[in-house]
Amino acid sequence: MELRLSEDQEFIARTAADFVKEKSPLARVRELRDKGDAIGFSRALWKEMAGLGWPGILYPEALGGAGLGFAELVLVMEELGRTLAPEPFLSTVLLAGQALARSGDEAKMKAWLPKICAGDAVLTLAHQEAGGRYDLDAVSTTAKANGAGHRLDGEKIQVLDGHVADALLIPAQTDGGIALFLLPAATTKGLTITRQQRLDGRGVALVKLEGVEAGPETQLGAPGAGRALLHDAVDRACVGLCAEMLGAMQQAFALSLAHLKEREQFGAPIGSFQALKHRAADIFIEIELCKSAVMAAARALDADSPEVPALVSLAKAKCSDGLILAANEGVQFFGGVGMTDEYDIGFYLKRARAAELSFGDAAHHRARWATLAGY
Repeated sequence: MELRLSEDQEFIARTAADFVKEKSPLARVRELRDKGDAIGFSRALWKEMAGLGWPGILYPEALGGAGLGFAELVLVMEELGRTLAPEPFLSTVLLAGQALARSGDEAKMKAWLPKICAGDAVLTLAHQEAGGRYDLDAVSTTAKANGAGHRLDGEKIQVLDGHVADALLIPAQTDGGIALFLLPAATTKGLTITRQQRLDGRGVALVKLEGVEAGPETQLGAPGAGRALLHDAVDRACVGLCAEMLGAMQQAFALSLAHLKEREQFGAPIGSFQALKHRAADIFIEIELCKSAVMAAARALDADSPEVPALVSLAKAKCSDGLILAANEGVQFFGGVGMTDEYDIGFYLKRARAAELSFGDAAHHRARWATLAGY
């Protein structure tokens, strides 16, 4: 695997770093939380990001995108992860957007992907259900045949950006297996969306479907293709999340190093103590391993490699452990003040806990990797 970035990729990474530093500091996340913002992110900033082409990185130029790949997208998401930027990349560009793009449904792709690339639409995939844990096949929401369409009943939890989504992709069980239905949020009768907020401040929703009439035009892709689209979209979103986690662990480590150099005890910076040097070295090693794991998964996706599922699980297991380590140790390095809201390190501890549980925790992905490897 080529470990160096190309000239174009280096430019994307620098542009993203400069933009995030200027337009999306962590103080913005704190402000959104403190004022109880109804959206949870900035639509104006999302449009600026679209102006830079970021939401369209993965999509063809004919649909308003840049025609690039995951190797480029993860560079942007890594920088956004440094300041925990809450814009809807995971929900819109990856979960719903990738399901649309991989479905082969030309009508829906042309209707929605240009809007995603332009920053004019927010979509999401409502894949989680109570009691399902991380099993994507544990779908109890039903889609019973009703004339030419279906009648949907069920409940979805932890739907990323569901409270502001223009449309939601709903996995449901049909007589032929799991199918995905694309439902407009504003006009679908029987669809109830209740906003919730995660520990890390990210906006999610509880979605209830009671007698929702879904016409044949709402079903995404060919009959019987829903399960594969669902698994594929979640794997792709998982790689994007891993890139965010990589950025977050690097920033948590940077905050920790600054404190180790500034805080004095017994007449010396605490970073000069050998025990703390060893702990900092452990974090550095984990970050470097995570960089390689994320890069490998992203490039495997671009190459359509058969190793994608295993490399996705490798990246998620490593990044879950790495971010937890960087955040936990960061709070320890700061001491008692690290537990107060005044210090930013606590935001990374909360993101670490929420991100680890998203799309499967480290134990789940280690088990998946072992199964795929034949153990």
